[in-house]
Amino acid sequence: MDRGMLNDAQWERIEHLLPGKPTDKGGRAADNRRFVEAVLYTARVGNPWRDLPTRFGNWHSVYVRFARWETYGVWDRIAQALRGEADLEELFIDSTIVRAHQHSAGAPQKNGPHQDQAIGRSRGGLTTKIHACVDALGNPIRLILTAGQEADVTQGAALVAEIPTGAVIADKGYDSDALIETIEASGAQAIIPPRNNRTIQRETDWHRYKARNLVERFFNRLKQFRRLATRYDKLASRFSAFLHLACAYIWLL
Repeated sequence: MDRGMLNDAQWERIEHLLPGKPTDKGGRAADNRRFVEAVLYTARVGNPWRDLPTRFGNWHSVYVRFARWETYGVWDRIAQALRGEADLEELFIDSTIVRAHQHSAGAPQKNGPHQDQAIGRSRGGLTTKIHACVDALGNPIRLILTAGQEADVTQGAALVAEIPTGAVIADKGYDSDALIETIEASGAQAIIPPRNNRTIQRETDWHRYKARNLVERFFNRLKQFRRLATRYDKLASRFSAFLHLACAYIWLL
């Protein structure tokens, strides 16, 4: 297949995590590899579903299957399975802003008028914020979506909850007494520079803090997927599905 993103070794690592088998009655999932390549192509290129190359099959069938797998949690399950190889000696947390395209607005309010699709309005227009926690090698452990104007610190505790680690490293945007107490209560060291307006300045392990660039490098890799560098999806669940797939691919590298 032209420009296929998965080599044979990578495919073998995820093949058993996908629904169905090629031998199932009716040929269910017989073309799993072509389908996954189609979704990876869409994530990387950022094309509308209707513009999917014909070599991947009917675009509508691919989209319906993509949505069905999202509903069944398949994309999240793949990412979770690959995260079992994480190095949890240190955790790094941060966030990045993604501009929401005009096509991402206007999702139907199926679950009430206050349904949250993680799109907010800030100085830069419509945006979504991706909060991320990565391991000591810069691989993704947990992602949370919020509206773009949401403060980083509000998701700090949720990003590291119940993940055993020796240290949590973040920038001063996460300097909060409550967050630091939560981290230290779990037995980890909080390496977070204090804000300049603090009366009592905490000591910071600047040597270990230098490795915080790992989370920034993760965002750089994530945004190589154009479907994630700009948000086109109306539903947060669909956008999250692309995030899970991109994270799984990063784990496969």
